[in-house]
Order: sequence, then C-alpha cells, then structure tokens
Amino acid sequence: MKKILFLTLLLNTFILANINAVVSILPEQTFVKAIGGEKVSVSLMVLPGNSPHTYEPKPSQMKDIAKAQLYFAIGVEFESIWLEKFKSLNNHMQIVDLTVGIEKRAINSKHHKHDAQHKDIDATKRNKDPHIWTDPKNVEIIAQHIYSALMKADPENKAYYKTNYETFLDNIKATDKQIREILSNMHNDAKFMVFHPSWGYFAHAYGLTQVAVEIEGKSPKPKELIQLIKEAKEEKIKAIFTQPEFSDTMAQVMASELHIEVIKVSPLAENWSENLIKIAHAIAGH
Repeated sequence: MKKILFLTLLLNTFILANINAVVSILPEQTFVKAIGGEKVSVSLMVLPGNSPHTYEPKPSQMKDIAKAQLYFAIGVEFESIWLEKFKSLNNHMQIVDLTVGIEKRAINSKHHKHDAQHKDIDATKRNKDPHIWTDPKNVEIIAQHIYSALMKADPENKAYYKTNYETFLDNIKATDKQIREILSNMHNDAKFMVFHPSWGYFAHAYGLTQVAVEIEGKSPKPKELIQLIKEAKEEKIKAIFTQPEFSDTMAQVMASELHIEVIKVSPLAENWSENLIKIAHAIAGH
C-alpha cells in the first residue's frame, strides 16, 4: 500500500511539473524550488560533497540536460567549460544568467595578494569571487531572474509563481534582518577567520572582514601562520570556518593554539538561510 501511495505521489509530481530546469549548485536548487514549487522539476549538476571548480557531470545528468527547458547559470567555474557542451546537446534549452545586475567582487581577504602591475583582463576574471549568494541582497536579484524566466516559460501559471516569489522575498528579507540583529553588537570591520575565502559577499554585506588562512590556494608558510595566529588573538576571533569539501588539518592546528572552535560550513549548503544565520551566530560568539 505504501509503495502504491509513493508511486502515485511521484506520478502526480511528474504530471504537475510544467518545466524541467537544471541548476549548477544546491543553493540555486533551493531558490528555484521556492519559486517554482510543484510546477518545476529541478535537476542538480554539482552533487553534494563535490567542488564546482572541477566538477564533471555524470552521464545520467546529461539526460536531464537533454530534456530541460531552462538552465540557471550562476557563474561557478565548471560552467565556463560545460555550458557550451550543454547547449550543443540541447539547443532548445534557454540558459538564464542569474548574475546579471550583480557586481562581482574580487576574491577579497586580508591576506590576498594582488600585483597592481598585472591587470590583464583574464587575471581579473579569474580572481572574481563566484559566491554571490552569500549576500541576501544578491539573492533578491537572483530570485527576480528566476521568477521572470519561469513566467516566460509557463505564463499560464504566472499568478502561482508570483505568490511563491513574493513569499520567498519575504524570507530573504527576514534572513537579512535576523543576521543584522545577531551582528548588531559587532564593531565595524570586525574580522572572522576562514580557511578558503568564500564569504567575501557576506563580509561586505555586514561590514565585516574575512581573514583567509589559505593564500591564493596555498597553505600559509610558518612565518605567515605565526602572524595569522597573532592577529586572531588580537582580534579575539571566535572560530575558524572550514568547508566540508576540503581538509581542515591546518585549521585544527590553529584552533588548538587559539583554543577556539573549527566550524565546518559550506557556501554550497542547501539550507541557504539557516546556513548564513549559523555563520552570523558563530562570528558573534553565540
């Protein structure tokens, strides 16, 4: 009986889905599901535990591309290689660029080095931070693009998408408000320590500075490590953030020296709102 009920629900979901869409990363899937609801079937490319820098889609995922009407691109690295291949596989699929209207920031951290004499365009592009969704204001822009694309693809359900979109906007604003309340006692330009500089947009949105342990993809040298530990003590940094996708050995060494916590948190987490709120609490030392 349970199997029959499950198959019935699955079949109903398939029938109700008017649009097949594909996204690159988990946060996008959260955004598209929030607005598309039961009218949109959402397939994910970069599966949990993988890096969007080097991901290669599986054959089964290419089948999702072949039947998709929409692909929501968000500017992560693997898209630069694969989007053209996806388009050649399905030239009827519309690629929606969710980054339009968002100012891309340089990968910015206290210890990120930049040689002002080398300003070639390619280097500038390579050094842009793709993690735009860590700033709620950017997610509002992303949501607008998703809403517009779904309305155009399925105009008969415009009212449905509008209701979901407005509800999601309320959630975004509530998330932003809660983060500001959590961080209200932090002084301007307060610092938090990360292993990989993935939280630049979050830091900029709330007047913070991320201090990166990793420097241009490399672990710090002994002298740099000593300086980082000294700075962390001076700034009374409460935790070091690492990503589950990467080794945290160096972070654990530093945390032991500083008597602080290592918090594993990924910018690719599905629960986007809870993720940012969790980070805000950790930075504030709650």
